[in-house]
Amino acid sequence: MNRRLLSLAAAAAACAALPVGAQTVLTTSSWVPPTHALTVAQREWCDLVEKNSSGKVKCNHLPRAVAAPPGTFDAVKNGLADVSFTVHGYTPGRFVLPQMAEFSFLGDGAEPLSVAFNRIAMKYPQFAQEHQGVHVLAYFTHGPGVVFNTKRPVTKLEDLQGLKWRVGGGMVNEISKALSMNVTLKPAPDSYELLSGGVMDGTLFPAESIESFKIDKVIKHATTFPGGLYNTSFVFMMNKDKYDKLAPDEKKAVDAASGEVAARIIGRNWDKVDRRAYALMQANNVQVSKADAKFVADIKSKTSALEAKWVQDAKAKGLPNADKVLAEFRSEIAKASK
Repeated sequence: MNRRLLSLAAAAAACAALPVGAQTVLTTSSWVPPTHALTVAQREWCDLVEKNSSGKVKCNHLPRAVAAPPGTFDAVKNGLADVSFTVHGYTPGRFVLPQMAEFSFLGDGAEPLSVAFNRIAMKYPQFAQEHQGVHVLAYFTHGPGVVFNTKRPVTKLEDLQGLKWRVGGGMVNEISKALSMNVTLKPAPDSYELLSGGVMDGTLFPAESIESFKIDKVIKHATTFPGGLYNTSFVFMMNKDKYDKLAPDEKKAVDAASGEVAARIIGRNWDKVDRRAYALMQANNVQVSKADAKFVADIKSKTSALEAKWVQDAKAKGLPNADKVLAEFRSEIAKASK
């Protein structure tokens, strides 16, 4: 037998020695720290997929992100990673319908908001149409938005003005403009450098982020709002070709861990760290103010037109009866919050 035939025989023998249930590997990417609620939740999702598939599907967690946050959607679409998540507002103008989940005063927890958002977005195919090129695993939100700054207490509308704010984009950008705030669109991981260097005076974040992005010793003041000043919509996604090539039992394992199950996993992890963040604020002597009824009413009067604009924009994107969809979303939040 010549050398080439021997090599072929060796390769065939090696293939025959592989276990029958050869593993499918999903590469995951995260642009937040390893301890962040999102990274932790993504790993928990992977563990569930592995369990559902009896070990047939596993994840390879990449040591660093394959793209900056604004480029993550396209990175997954183009196959640089199989699984990741992104903020819809990081690419302004690209996603309209998910802004439904970003209005003021929607709810007090990431889990009920994420569950409600996922239920509505999965129900109406127009949401999926805005995510062409990826397979959506779940839609979700972070916890209620808080105002943080390094300068002064914010207890009335006027206090928001005259300071420089970092925001993440999406509806929060429109809310901030309606409140006459001086805002700059920057991804969350840039916050420490911006605040510690004095480039920005404050940031709009869920409570969790002061720990995740290490600004707990930089900020001096926080203002909370009933239901949050704003929220942020995210998508948890998989490369479409990768999903389509999964075997039927593998798809079943992925599907069983996705949708509302994934929304709960992410929301629950986020709420846990949000609660821990308030203890951290207390330990670092951050002055926390609660918005009073007048402050809330003033914000509502300034931002009420944004919902009407979203309804029109959503209808233009092909979502009929967008006003009823928004009302249905609020109803689902109430159900999920019980």
